[in-house]
Amino acid sequence: MCFRVKFYPADPAALKEEITRYLVFLQIKRDLYHGRLLCKTSDAALLAAYILQAEIGDYDSGKHPEGYSSKFQFFPKHSEKLERKIAEIHKMELSGQTPATSELNFLRKAQTLETYGVDPHPCKDVSGNAAFLAFTPFGFVVLQGNKRVHFIKWNEVTKLKFEGKTFYLYVSQKEEKKIILTYFAPTPEACKHLWKCGIENQAFYKLEKSSQVRTVSSSNLFFKGSRFRYSGRVAKEVMESSAKIKREPPEIHRAGMVPSRSCPSITHGPRLSSVPRTRRRAVHISIMEGLESLRDSAHSTPVRSSSHGDTFLPHVRSGRADSNERVAVIADEAYSPSDSVLPTPVAEHSLELMLLSRQINGATCSIEEEKESEASTPTAAEVEALGGELRALCQGHGGPEEEQVNKFVLSVLRLLLVTMGLLFVLLLLLIILTESDLDIAFFRDIRQTPEFEQFHYQYFCPLRRWFACKIRSVVSLLIDT
Repeated sequence: MCFRVKFYPADPAALKEEITRYLVFLQIKRDLYHGRLLCKTSDAALLAAYILQAEIGDYDSGKHPEGYSSKFQFFPKHSEKLERKIAEIHKMELSGQTPATSELNFLRKAQTLETYGVDPHPCKDVSGNAAFLAFTPFGFVVLQGNKRVHFIKWNEVTKLKFEGKTFYLYVSQKEEKKIILTYFAPTPEACKHLWKCGIENQAFYKLEKSSQVRTVSSSNLFFKGSRFRYSGRVAKEVMESSAKIKREPPEIHRAGMVPSRSCPSITHGPRLSSVPRTRRRAVHISIMEGLESLRDSAHSTPVRSSSHGDTFLPHVRSGRADSNERVAVIADEAYSPSDSVLPTPVAEHSLELMLLSRQINGATCSIEEEKESEASTPTAAEVEALGGELRALCQGHGGPEEEQVNKFVLSVLRLLLVTMGLLFVLLLLLIILTESDLDIAFFRDIRQTPEFEQFHYQYFCPLRRWFACKIRSVVSLLIDT
């Protein structure tokens, strides 16, 4: 299990308690390490220097020899030039800052970045180009390469919809300009998950009160599609509740200040990571070992583009929405966040099959993981057998034609159920009108109409006598037998 932030605060500095800001700091530090918080080199060096100051304190030439910043890993990739820049900022600019101050400055800088609060969902646009869709505290973003190609504020998003693998975003901009953005997810489950995340984020950041939350349907027809309702408080209520907290500030145990997690071995031994590591193949580990070993954030979205790039259905659709937005360059390199522990939504397969699928797709493992799993690594024959089982399971889900037939049958059944329900309600209303003595103004007005009196005496009464006669004959037959 991995504890993580789901809704990022629009202004982390506005959080009242230091322990809450520290937890958000840990999450953003983890995002930085996984490549989810992408930024330019100058911003990256400043953020890493803040982390150093918060974890090891002021620079001390006796404790921190030359190249000490290279012993920590803040990003997926490091360069010597970047490490020198981090150490320079830590030495010259941050001396005297307490951990709380460094963490607050880190949050203030992080919230200004284009990818702050991003939980990336890999998709493809109508031209087949790979893209990452994400929801932030400020709106909906689309990332391609090292650029932000779309940014849409929450008040401009009018509707979110999905059909199968296709995700639609309806946008209403100024001057009554309406556009529809269309993207394709790798699987229908991933598309539904993307839609739910969008509904949750829009409700959380856009609404003033949780009482304004409504159930949302993915289809215009009430008997078709998925329904979802966000449950919980909205951002404004959370911040108001945070401002009213009255208690003694809880004690904070910062992980970076623990000797075994910080710098005593900084001059010896392997490179340390500023985030915990994952041991994906370990099943039974102690709580403390689990906290030390967790590396990847428990993201709910598959985010490694290379493993999903070939699985998208090649759709080509006309009528691509044009946008005159400015394309913002967010970093010096392409946006490519590292893959999470589990893809989502998780299908009805075992963890072993998911790990095997990552091997088949070519997902890399760290050196530590390879050493840990060396004793339990299956042979080539076992891998081939399990691979055949995995492929059989994947093929067993049926093609798109079978999926369309199932959806059609389900829609017809829903329509029949709704029709029968309406007929049953009408029958109850008719019995109440004709047989009951309820003296209600609404019923009285209906009974006094000529049409109802004609229906009652010419059709209903004869039909009632006929039913009564049949029931008596059946009862007498049963008594005789």
